[in-house]
Amino acid sequence: MFEVCLLGCGGSLPLPERSLTALLASYNGKMILIDCGEGTQVSMRQIGWGFKAIEAICFTHYHADHIIGLPGILLTIGNSGRQEPLTLIGPPGLREVITGLLVIAPRLPFELHLIELPIEQTTALQLAGIDISILPVYHHVPCVAYRLEIKRGRKFLPERAKALQIPVNFWKSLQQGHAIRTDGTEYTPDMVLGPARNGIRLAYCTDTRPLPAIADFIRESDLFICEGMYGSEDKYENALENRHMLFREAAELAKVGQVRELWLTHFSPSMPNPSDYLTEATKIFPNTKIGFDRMITSLHFPEE
Repeated sequence: MFEVCLLGCGGSLPLPERSLTALLASYNGKMILIDCGEGTQVSMRQIGWGFKAIEAICFTHYHADHIIGLPGILLTIGNSGRQEPLTLIGPPGLREVITGLLVIAPRLPFELHLIELPIEQTTALQLAGIDISILPVYHHVPCVAYRLEIKRGRKFLPERAKALQIPVNFWKSLQQGHAIRTDGTEYTPDMVLGPARNGIRLAYCTDTRPLPAIADFIRESDLFICEGMYGSEDKYENALENRHMLFREAAELAKVGQVRELWLTHFSPSMPNPSDYLTEATKIFPNTKIGFDRMITSLHFPEE
């Protein structure tokens, strides 16, 4: 089971009932945090998932509403008893930003591994059993979108292995994708594995204007969490100037990308009631929801 929690859904400034941007994903006892705005630690304490199991913290960019909560989170992770290295991932400038923030969190009981991403191309890596893809997007500073995927192996077909008289002691290796050659005979995984199966896909995109590349990047995601800085069409010029999106534009991306569900987030502090504008999105992409702090869902492999 892949659990997802939208820890904070505010943009620019926190409000009494709206913390700043952060997303937490949990799989097989390990967690990945994306962005770490003000209030992140409070929401994490409220949901009770703990801190020690965070394997990586990923940043979309380094505006304060996405990173100012980091020193406190690092200190709390240290107080949780963690000693294993923690990975931090982000676009160019990561080392400089982290060095500055560590002035107020100088003594940590674990190492920090920094992965600074190239901003000119899509990047991929794997952490905690999760495939992470990163797409550069369009904001005032280097900024990226993230896609988290849980791959699903092909189903092992024992009846086929029996029919081919493949020794049982070879089955596990074949199931893991390894070919075996013995006594002049070669056994390959394709002989005993079924067709490819869909996994789980989560996409997260904030602080950008809509781009055609985003629709391809999020394609067929089970959940697409996207910024909706502004709800109404009369804020279009603001969106252009500040390089953000309207609800309508996020919904258009979700529709073109053929995602299953869209959560809107990163709301402007000038929009206290985002639900007032929900129809701006649902008339384009019906399965749209307004995000809120500590909004949680579980994503599952599709039934066969």
